[in-house]
Amino acid sequence: MVSSIAKGRVGHSEPDYIARAEALAEAFAVRAAEHDRTASFPFENFRELSEAGLLSLTVPAAHGGAGAGAQYAYAARVLGIIGKADPSTALVLSMHYINHLVMARSPTWPARLSRKLARESVEGIALVNALRVEPELGSPARGGLPATIARRTETGWRLSGHKIYSTGSPILKWYLVWARTDEAEPRVGQFLVSAGLPGTRIVETWDHHGLRASGSHDVIFDDVVIPLDAEVDVRKPADWRAPDVAQATVHTIFVAAIYDGVARAARDWLVAFLKQRVPASLGAPLATLPRVQEILGAIEARLAVNARLIASFAGDFDDGIALSAAESNVIKLTVTNNAVAAVEDALSLTGNHGLSRANPLERHYRDVLCGRVHTPQDDSTRAGLGRAALGL
Repeated sequence: MVSSIAKGRVGHSEPDYIARAEALAEAFAVRAAEHDRTASFPFENFRELSEAGLLSLTVPAAHGGAGAGAQYAYAARVLGIIGKADPSTALVLSMHYINHLVMARSPTWPARLSRKLARESVEGIALVNALRVEPELGSPARGGLPATIARRTETGWRLSGHKIYSTGSPILKWYLVWARTDEAEPRVGQFLVSAGLPGTRIVETWDHHGLRASGSHDVIFDDVVIPLDAEVDVRKPADWRAPDVAQATVHTIFVAAIYDGVARAARDWLVAFLKQRVPASLGAPLATLPRVQEILGAIEARLAVNARLIASFAGDFDDGIALSAAESNVIKLTVTNNAVAAVEDALSLTGNHGLSRANPLERHYRDVLCGRVHTPQDDSTRAGLGRAALGL
């Protein structure tokens, strides 16, 4: 039942993106434990994703990609498959997908730049991510001006600042840097920066509880020179108050799909454990216990709800149905919390076995908890819903 729901509206006539992702996921899952243990970046995964044509899944067909229009449901499913195998890889991939979807749909993106990045993504390993979070600012979603400054000169911008949680930094070719100008009335927005320019350095600070292979290090910009036309979308701060509904929708569902994938990996391991574990006191597999069956059934129910939410919402987006940022936030909150609860239920049935590093369940638990960290955080979503209900 769950797998048929997850397929949503994806048609049988489309290219075999799902089969390609499933084939790659087998090797990704085998390598995931070692990358987690050593916090090493999975470069080989992205080489294989590129060879399979999956890095350009959300690049417009006009530029050689799979097509950003009706591929949202496909992208969400691919991210769920990769997230089940290696969520660190899936998170980097999701940010790349999001930015290409935004490029294709946004009127503010310079056409020359969006074409360039699209072509590079089709031709090789040329990933892009937005670098927004700073030590002082925290998440830009909660307001405040960035400390990163872009100073305009006659020949270009000079960029200085410090970004943290820069997911995928070891492999990114392009940074979309959130910064403010040094003008009398500062503007705020994104500047496109090529990785590796003089004055740019990566500080390997990422030593996290979960998603240890995501390479979410600090990136330092010290008077980095970029062209004047590297200004992508820079506005007055007040003009950023209204959310970009399309971007918020894509972000929340892609993130939700990844952590739902983690929960499914935990479920699969649990099922095998319950069938194989035969306590001497019981003389039969744990799977025969009614209490175990009930808790596993609760996990299945949560995953079924997740599948329906992700597939239907992604399908609505592809069909051009008007969606709200608030609704997408609710789905992210619901799916990620269902995923966390599913893994916690799995741990309740496995005891010390589930927390042993010899088994993958403890890694799935550490990874799935990261779902609560992504914007929008649960408290922001609930507070926004409460204010709307009260008419405030």
